[in-house]
Amino acid sequence: MSGSPEGFPLSAAVSPRVQVAESTDSTNADVVRHVVDAPHEWPHLSLLLTTDQRAGRGRLDRTWVTPPGSALAVSVVLDASGLPPEARGWIPLIAGAAMTRAIAAQVRGSGHSATLKWPNDVLLDGAKVCGILAEVVPGHPDTVVIGSGVNTRMSPADLPVETATSFAAVGLTCDEDRLLADYLTALDEQLSALREAGGDAAAAGVLAETEALCGTLGRDVAVALPDGNTLWGRAGRIDPDGRLVIVQDDEYESIVSAGDVVHVRTRPADPAR
Repeated sequence: MSGSPEGFPLSAAVSPRVQVAESTDSTNADVVRHVVDAPHEWPHLSLLLTTDQRAGRGRLDRTWVTPPGSALAVSVVLDASGLPPEARGWIPLIAGAAMTRAIAAQVRGSGHSATLKWPNDVLLDGAKVCGILAEVVPGHPDTVVIGSGVNTRMSPADLPVETATSFAAVGLTCDEDRLLADYLTALDEQLSALREAGGDAAAAGVLAETEALCGTLGRDVAVALPDGNTLWGRAGRIDPDGRLVIVQDDEYESIVSAGDVVHVRTRPADPAR
C-alpha cells in the first residue's frame, strides 16, 4: 500500500513524483517493475520510499533486513539519456557523492563527519551509515534506478555488523525530508554536469567533487576482487573513468573497477618474506 508524500514537501519540490510505501520487500524491485509497466509515469527523479523494507538488496547480491522504522529506503529514477555509455559507470559514484553531501549537511556543526568510501558507501564517523545500489531497467537502457538505504533510527543493538552505524547510534536525529531533497538536488546537479561535459568527469567537476568527499583516498586498503584475490595497497586517486587507483609498495599502480574495499590500519605480514 502506498501513502501520501505530504510528509516530504521539500523532496516533492525537487521530485516530480514522491511515493511513500508503508512497507515493501524492495523499493528497487518495485520501481524497476513500475518503470517497465508504465515508464511515462516515472520520469527523471521520481522516487519511492519506505521505512519498512523487508528484503533489501545491496552490492554483490547482499541482502539486509532492518527493524521497521529504523532505516530509510529510497529508490530514485534517473534518465541517463544523453550521457555517453562509457561515462555511465560514474552514476553509482555520483549517487554516493550526492548522499555523502546530503548526510554531511545533516551533521554539520555536530562534531561528526560524513565521508564516501569508494565506490558508493557513505560512512558516518568511519562506520557505514548508507549503502547504494544502481540498476539499469530491463528493456530501458537509458533508465537507471538508484536504491539507497540510510540507517536513521536504528539502535546500536540492531546494527547488523560492528562496522555499521546510524544517526541514532551517534545521538543524532535525521531530517529525512531535508536529507532526500539535498540528495536529489546534488544527484541531479552532478548528473547534469557530467552530461553537459559530454561524459568528461574531470571537465564536469565530478571527479574533483568525488575525490574531495572520498575518505578512501590516502588510506591503506584491502580490496576483495571479483576473481577471489585480495589486493593490498594505498588508495591513491580516482581515475577519469571512476576507477580506484591502488599504489603498491609506493611504486606500482593497480586499477580497480570493481571490488569490496576495506579500510585497514596495518597489512598482515607476508609469510613469503
